[in-house]
Amino acid sequence: MRWDVVSWATITLLLFAAEAMAPGAFMLWMGFAAAVVFLGVLLIPGVSLLVQVAVFIVLSFVSIQIYRKWFRNTGRVSDQPLLNRRAEQLVGVVAPLDQAIIGGRGRIKLGDAYWVVQGPDLAAGTPVRVIAVDGMTLKVQEA
Repeated sequence: MRWDVVSWATITLLLFAAEAMAPGAFMLWMGFAAAVVFLGVLLIPGVSLLVQVAVFIVLSFVSIQIYRKWFRNTGRVSDQPLLNRRAEQLVGVVAPLDQAIIGGRGRIKLGDAYWVVQGPDLAAGTPVRVIAVDGMTLKVQEA
């Protein structure tokens, strides 16, 4: 067996193993580039090391760009898009103010949590509707 064929086969397997150990789809595409170089060196003997490395670098760059353009942003569509966005789940909820809104800020209790609210000045106990979320602050209006 030739050293260059064995080397590229080893590099290919190491890149695929690295992808399996730390998934992120980056090493996978470099592994594909190494596999192409492996096949090229296997089928065309006598290719210089400089050409092999240059082809690997170019193919790595091209394959990573293909990944970034066509595969990276194809996420799964969730049936519960607000599952881990608790504040955004509260939009539309109506509840009485726990503390009056003075100077544009007050407090409301929803479930077992207190939330800071922003809105027009209103007295405590006034029912308000959550209309938007700004970080951990709920924007409200009188219901």
